[in-house]
Amino acid sequence: MRLESYQVKENNQLKHDGISYEVLAEKYGTPLYIFDETNFVQQVKKYKKALDNPYFETQILFASKALLTRAIGQLIAQLGIGQDVVSAGEIYTAIESGVEPSKLYFHGNNKLDDELIFAIENNVGTIVIDNRSEAKRLNAILTTQAKRQRVLLRLNPGVEAHTHEYIKTAHNDSKFGESVFDLTIKEVIETLANYPTLDFAGFHCHIGSQVFEEQSFLDSATEMIAFAKMIEDNLAINIKEINFGGGFGVYYTEEDQPFDLETFLPKFVQHVYNKTQEFDLKLEKVTIEPGRSLVNAMGSTLYRIGDLKTTTSGKNYLFVDGGMTDNIRPALYQAKYEALITNKAEETADTIYTIAGKACESGDKIINDYPLPKAETGDLLLVNGTGAYNYTMASHYNRIPKPAMIHILNGVDRLTVKRESFADMMRNEL
Repeated sequence: MRLESYQVKENNQLKHDGISYEVLAEKYGTPLYIFDETNFVQQVKKYKKALDNPYFETQILFASKALLTRAIGQLIAQLGIGQDVVSAGEIYTAIESGVEPSKLYFHGNNKLDDELIFAIENNVGTIVIDNRSEAKRLNAILTTQAKRQRVLLRLNPGVEAHTHEYIKTAHNDSKFGESVFDLTIKEVIETLANYPTLDFAGFHCHIGSQVFEEQSFLDSATEMIAFAKMIEDNLAINIKEINFGGGFGVYYTEEDQPFDLETFLPKFVQHVYNKTQEFDLKLEKVTIEPGRSLVNAMGSTLYRIGDLKTTTSGKNYLFVDGGMTDNIRPALYQAKYEALITNKAEETADTIYTIAGKACESGDKIINDYPLPKAETGDLLLVNGTGAYNYTMASHYNRIPKPAMIHILNGVDRLTVKRESFADMMRNEL
């Protein structure tokens, strides 16, 4: 397993910022989500610095769907960045955590009327309209409230992003946004811009997740800027902002080759500026929505190994006390991970195991056929790269309680999400 900067092997033990995983397991139990707050803060500051430029305003909007708790929201507020939210629940969590509502961008392909009303009443800064039907509904709601709302329109630029089919979002048949190739797209935009209740500021796009090619983002930017200029010229509408989304790829296994965002972002900003000059488009603001790239490497999940089994065909199973209820990604879209036995950190990985969870599903496997030292019941297994989409997609399948989460800041651990009890799971049941 590739170690992160905060992980060190010492006397056959793996430690996180000087803290033994055995100590963490004894203190908080397992499974346990672990988040490195020190490096998260550093990463955000690096991104902010990389986006700084003399051409236009830039803003980072953290993609809440990757990881959102009160503690994460408080960090977002402290760091002064914005947030990409996709439900009233995410809006509520952000505001309760202290994030300025003006810095929230509300997404979603089917925002409910109640959610739109909730966003308006809580002064959410920008609503990203997904489709013409939503624009009509939003106008009607705002008319009854005698309010005006800043909006962007989500567009599909048709740029191919080589990623898993389930996380592609900009192809012509995507459930998200309006296509730039739609023959009626100019009419849609003109209608939206003419609604008296809407302050139409520009466009949003998002080409997918786990994208490893820099060129995909550069091509998308070019297409969006060219399209924005065409709209300005044809409809006399001022395009002030383009939100280029997120989807930057991260490392999970040796198969992944992500590019360095700290190096790429200044190039991206310069590319956007060069294209705005080429097309004579005067953008006031550029926004991006990183989520996974800000939190994934900061998160890991600690399990206690239970039973072990070798099948008649010779397959070695290693069972852990969690699984698809705390990490659905391998079952959902064949995601891959790396792992390490933390109390045998320096021992030779000479046995091939399939690491499986305790849920009643054959597909509840975290890693297939992975080399580890000879495992024993009671050993601790750590899976890295679980900061994004693990906690937020956790479930109560088989009535398994959700794990606790801790943050580690400068070598000090603290509980940020309590472990659920059985009573917690039944709290709303009558």
